[in-house]
Amino acid sequence: MSVHAVVLAAGKGTRMKSKRHKVVHPICGKPMIEHIVDQLEGLSLKHLVVVVGHGADDVKKQLGERVEFVYQEAQLGTAHAVLMSAPILQEQDGVTIVLNGDTPLVRKETLEKLIEHHLGKQSAATVLTTIVDNPTGYGRIIRDEDGDVRRIVEEKDATLGQKKVCEISTGIFCFDNRKLYQSLQKVENGNAQGEYYLPDVIAILQEQGNTVSAYVCEDPEEGAGVNDRIQLAHIESLLRKRIHERHMRNGVTIIDPANTYIEADVEIGQDTVIYPGSFLCGKTFIGEGSRIGPHTQVHDCLIEDEVSLSFSTVSGSVIRAKAVIGPYAYIRPGSEVGRGAKVGDFVELKKTKLGDHSKVSHLSYLGDSEIGSHVNIGCGTISVNYDGATKQKTTIEDHSFIGCNVNLIAPVTIGAGAYVAAGSTITDHVPSEALAIARERQVNKENYQQKRKQIQLP
Repeated sequence: MSVHAVVLAAGKGTRMKSKRHKVVHPICGKPMIEHIVDQLEGLSLKHLVVVVGHGADDVKKQLGERVEFVYQEAQLGTAHAVLMSAPILQEQDGVTIVLNGDTPLVRKETLEKLIEHHLGKQSAATVLTTIVDNPTGYGRIIRDEDGDVRRIVEEKDATLGQKKVCEISTGIFCFDNRKLYQSLQKVENGNAQGEYYLPDVIAILQEQGNTVSAYVCEDPEEGAGVNDRIQLAHIESLLRKRIHERHMRNGVTIIDPANTYIEADVEIGQDTVIYPGSFLCGKTFIGEGSRIGPHTQVHDCLIEDEVSLSFSTVSGSVIRAKAVIGPYAYIRPGSEVGRGAKVGDFVELKKTKLGDHSKVSHLSYLGDSEIGSHVNIGCGTISVNYDGATKQKTTIEDHSFIGCNVNLIAPVTIGAGAYVAAGSTITDHVPSEALAIARERQVNKENYQQKRKQIQLP
């Protein structure tokens, strides 16, 4: 049996007060519509169609070739939006799921159960419903004496009695595909909004003698939508909680979930501890037994096992096992910190490879550098990598020692086992095992202060 899906993403989303399309606003690190597409792709769909209209270019740019797009030029309601997909789907067999592009909490498992229920009941349509304490603003589910769905009444069209019904539509449906597109042609717009409502298909199917069923979702959060910034923040908090619980069930310790921020695509190994104030973002992988935080930002990084990373920012880089980072280190994209290496306080790395067991303990900048293993970089070392036009490379080979307050004027190479004296400005190659001293000889001026004071007397 073929399964298809239609995602509705054509509305303006005016309550967001934004120049961006509503469905591309990020939630836990990715646009909300991507969360939905991720779940739908797990269903092995034959067709995944996204209906776009206002802000179509934003949505197309975000989803690319993952989906098929159709365009709704005038937003005349949800039934009209689904009808735009008819050229792709109306001749297809199987079932079609229809859902809105602003419901990022829906789970693949719930959609699978919806389809299973739909097929088991041999329904023409099945509504995903849920029970809430306050149904205000939602379409009410009106059932008949047999428990099947008789109709869905929108808030603005509901009577006082209907408004008391607490079973609501999540806006997610499963249809017999051919019957869906046949019924869409018959939907009228005689309602308070003058729009063509998709839920009106339910009444049309019933009048034709078809069964319309409902599958009750136990978690009301799955159907929650985003209409404004307040709801955006609320949905993000719910999704963040879900992400935290998944990691904790997999063996990760999160000391203070309320003050920890982990995005959707982050992977974390067992026995890693995440301390408060940490932001783990993008396509980040953290191995087992690491200690991350407190107050640390990690974005698009590979962090191996047993790494310690505190009060620091790391982006687009690789941190090998047993490395120690921080506090207050800044590792910029393109860097790699070797196994057992140390990057200490107020150290910045940029496009730099620091070898195994090497140390940059404090107050240094290394950019466009390649540093071997077992190298010691003294306090205040600077790789002077920019000549005003291009970035130049600094190479420091294995077992070298760089003293404090050294300027390495790139391009320059420090040979294996070499020693650079503190306070030097190195402009030339230093051979292996050599001692390099590049500083003025000290000169002491005897009785200088006494002479200076005499000159200043009136």
